[in-house]
Amino acid sequence: MKYQLAGKVVLISGGSKGLGLAMAREFGSNGARIVIAARDAAELSQAAGWLSAQGMRAEVRVCDFRQNEAVASLVADVESKLGAIDVLVNDAGVIQVGPTASVTIEDFQEAMQTMFWGTVYATTAALEGMKRRGSGRIVNITSIGGKVSVPHLLPYSTAKFAALGYSEGLRAGLTSTGVGVITVVSGLMRTGSFLNAQFKGDAAEEYAWFGLGASLPGFSIGAGAAARRIVRATVDNEPELILSAPANMIARVHGLAPGMTLRLFSLVNRLLPKGANRNLREGRVVARESDSKALRTAMQLGHNAARDLQHTGV
Repeated sequence: MKYQLAGKVVLISGGSKGLGLAMAREFGSNGARIVIAARDAAELSQAAGWLSAQGMRAEVRVCDFRQNEAVASLVADVESKLGAIDVLVNDAGVIQVGPTASVTIEDFQEAMQTMFWGTVYATTAALEGMKRRGSGRIVNITSIGGKVSVPHLLPYSTAKFAALGYSEGLRAGLTSTGVGVITVVSGLMRTGSFLNAQFKGDAAEEYAWFGLGASLPGFSIGAGAAARRIVRATVDNEPELILSAPANMIARVHGLAPGMTLRLFSLVNRLLPKGANRNLREGRVVARESDSKALRTAMQLGHNAARDLQHTGV
């Protein structure tokens, strides 16, 4: 039987913007009761207002998903005030873009703590109740970077590999419990995420290639379309959902001929910016200063998504 969303409590980490916010809208339009959680209270307030303007009410909770105790407290609070968490969506993330020479131990720690441990903490906190009730869904937003490591996204890919392995093993381990685990493998997506990414090396050049890839149709998928497919996969309890045609192709080719994709990505890496070994957490400021009119025009769809889903006025 299909999973009915009407009246269900859906908790979304990283739900204040981007794909998380798009999913909140989609789950809400299917009658679910939405709780969006993130670190930034102001962004959560803006997100709740945005959803309210579309006729949907969302509860907001400030939470740092890198902290196990904070996540456990969040889940306990939601369950005590709103009822059982029926659907958990693990979407909190951070994107660090730059050459390998610029990557630090701290970059790996931040990526792992957010996208792997954050997923484990939230799942562990919500899972016991789901198993006890014999019902529930856990939706893990991973990436094509979790199937094949993408150049200039090494910490991100490392964390997504871990999250994808956890998600697949979790589904197998929960067989016959009534709890479904859906592994979402996303490709580049038009959410405006490039405006919040952390850039290293030559920030302007890194911003340009990443922003273009996350804006151009064909290379990227719209957040609304992605959210609709994720909700359908949740209802149908699909084991895996790969989003975007390029991501699907890369996953299939890498599965059949991993050596070929590794050689291809080595070539891609040679074509990407080299840059200096600089740690620019706010590199997008530098990048936007050098942004050309032609580049901005090519990235227009990405900027449109940012206005809608990232609380920006760009």
